[in-house]
Amino acid sequence: MSDSNSRFEDELDGDTLHEECGVFGILGHPDAATLTALGLHALQHRGQEAAGIVSFDGKQFRAEKHMGLVGDHYTDPATLAKLPGEMAIGHTRYSTTGEVALRNVQPLFAELEVGGIAIAHNGNFTNGLTLRR
Repeated sequence: MSDSNSRFEDELDGDTLHEECGVFGILGHPDAATLTALGLHALQHRGQEAAGIVSFDGKQFRAEKHMGLVGDHYTDPATLAKLPGEMAIGHTRYSTTGEVALRNVQPLFAELEVGGIAIAHNGNFTNGLTLRR
């Protein structure tokens, strides 16, 4: 094996699949939140601590966030009825840092004067206070 191949393999040591969080979204379907809940259920192995879904109906964002498993909260038709719209994004949480608390459950959303945004990401901002400055 050449030296360049050996160095490449050394760089890959420890490069293995790690199950951390699950993110799923739907755009342009009348049952976006329901399909997102199904997608999160399929991704449940990526995070069992908590789950959240944010939907958008073209006018307003709505969120449902819960501690625990997807199936414990998003199989209830009344819960899904609170999430109308043809757009939805969901997240299952597997915490690597931060406390286990509802305030840490994603997705996050903001409605601003110029429009809104909902996001979910796989990771943590450990330097959030520094970034705000």
